[in-house]
Amino acid sequence: MKLRFSHVHTPEETAEVARLAAEIWREHYVSLITAEQIDYMLGKFQSVPAITDQIHHQGYEYYLIHNGEGSTAGYMSARQEDGKLFLSKFYIGKEYRGRSYASQALAFLEKLCQERNLTHIWLTVNRDNESSIAVYKKKGFRTLREQKADIGHGFVMDDFIMEKEIPVP
Repeated sequence: MKLRFSHVHTPEETAEVARLAAEIWREHYVSLITAEQIDYMLGKFQSVPAITDQIHHQGYEYYLIHNGEGSTAGYMSARQEDGKLFLSKFYIGKEYRGRSYASQALAFLEKLCQERNLTHIWLTVNRDNESSIAVYKKKGFRTLREQKADIGHGFVMDDFIMEKEIPVP
């Protein structure tokens, strides 16, 4: 099934991203971090005000991922940094995983990089998020290092930094 990626611009689209974030994060991260940390992170990073600020003041681009049946299957967020693309958020709803959506989304981002002459895509991923790490490795990402970041209220993000080189067309 061919996916469509729509650039998030409107308040309604931003609200849809926040809704998806709450749904996906509460389903996926409950085995990796506490419910309290999920709620804190959603408020800090994926609420409507946080997403709006990221888009208008921090250089992030958000994209909704739509399948051919008209459903919104997930979302992603990225920004350009130092000739590379930082993939900040990449989430697909549980019912859509395992259908090559990640492959199509990453191909979309690689094409974006090529159009913008960006040499790499890099990201952070929770070091215990084995399923996502496996997908990234399968798609050519390599682990560069570990990173622990204090995000406030006693919570820490314990991540791997992964990167993929983008071939020049």
